[in-house]
Amino acid sequence: MIFRGTKLLPLIGAAATAITFPSCTAEVGQLEVHHNTDLSKNITTSATAETTTTTTTALVYRGNIYDTNLNLVTYGTYAKGEDDERLYGENCAYSFSNLISEASNGFDSSLAGLLKKTNPTHINADHDVGSSVRLTIDSNVQIALSSYMAEMGMSGSIVVLRTDGSILAEVSYPTYDPELYYADEEYRNGLWSGALENKAFTNASPGSCFKIMSEVIADRNGITSLYDDGEWNDSGATIVNWDHDIGGYPIPDRTLYSAFVNSSNIFFAKAFDELGTEKVLSELNSLFHFCDPINCDFGSIKNNIEINCLDDLRRSAFGQSYVQTCPIYLAALGREAIFGDMVKPFVVQQIVDTADPTKECSNGTAPYEVIASIPDENRQNLLECMRAVANNIGVYVPENYEFFAKTGTAETGRGDFLYITGCLRNVADRSREKIKYTDYSNYGYDGSYIIVMQLQNPADFGFDFASQTGYLYQGIINTVLSY
Repeated sequence: MIFRGTKLLPLIGAAATAITFPSCTAEVGQLEVHHNTDLSKNITTSATAETTTTTTTALVYRGNIYDTNLNLVTYGTYAKGEDDERLYGENCAYSFSNLISEASNGFDSSLAGLLKKTNPTHINADHDVGSSVRLTIDSNVQIALSSYMAEMGMSGSIVVLRTDGSILAEVSYPTYDPELYYADEEYRNGLWSGALENKAFTNASPGSCFKIMSEVIADRNGITSLYDDGEWNDSGATIVNWDHDIGGYPIPDRTLYSAFVNSSNIFFAKAFDELGTEKVLSELNSLFHFCDPINCDFGSIKNNIEINCLDDLRRSAFGQSYVQTCPIYLAALGREAIFGDMVKPFVVQQIVDTADPTKECSNGTAPYEVIASIPDENRQNLLECMRAVANNIGVYVPENYEFFAKTGTAETGRGDFLYITGCLRNVADRSREKIKYTDYSNYGYDGSYIIVMQLQNPADFGFDFASQTGYLYQGIINTVLSY
């Protein structure tokens, strides 16, 4: 039996031709949006000796994109046919390019239907302007985390999720300047590999972060103790634990708790082997929505798992073989691990009037859309496991928070990727009440944060295991909590 998902790859957009138009400036709230005063016209001419008929088709600009605080992120400046040039708000070009720009198959593409829906307030007599979108993302945090990755020399991604499912930040680095990408062919051709890719939304092997799901599946099926060899050779394939050569093996009665905290590959490989392919895939989907697509407002999360043989099944248990997912899914998984339910991630907070973004045109995506749940009786052991892992990372936990985590070291075709999937749970958290936020400015008082860090260049830091990356993760925590 094989389940397949599709790896999400960036779409490379064609370069736009630079055209200069006279312009005027119209105030929109406290923001300025520039509108073209010239027109590109579709002209049909029927010529006879006496008459000429001209037909003009209205142009449509996409509306603006704002962050959760109504800071301007991107806007259009002119139209040619159905296209408009997109420019970016202050400090937003680099930090938002991978998730906004069409070159990265970003929100300008995925939210085009909303952005081109005619704005209720007429703005310009020459052309139509679409409605605008207010994101759940906080540009202050997005910019700060992007700068942090650049300063530290990190390649990879960071996702910060609130417990209602809203994405607070979604950072990918290395990045690029989307305005220069379309304006300068030399710049475009000289971009380094991976610059256009939104790594937060691109599938890769998750490594041992997958064991969050394996732990629950083993617990649910009564597999709480197994013989752990440290190095297991069966049917010609060898599976080893990361610490197999430092002594202490075999462990005749390794517990599920010990296997998770010490990240035993063999324990979970044997658990999946005992359960079989059909049972494993069924539980992955019913408990974690892993095998079916998750259709979000920004696009579909399509995980991948392929089981063609017994070795595939066993290695899937620790996030290898043909298992792939993206950091956004890991954030949703982290939310489920700590709070019991997986809620669908989303970025659209509101549809707003382009003439006055403080006016709501329609609601955004509904929060707290539960798509999977861990049974009550299997939650506590996982919580204790993740609490113990968090204690071993060396992260300082601020007052009024508890920290839970799972690390992952994944072998990929591009070298090892290191992950920390963690949660800062506020001791005053009220997530079970499903509080609906119209304004996230006070979220930090009683809100919790799920934070996923993916490091794609661990060799530059001399890291071999994700447990060594604690100080990088600490910087992310400090940045998120400073806003």
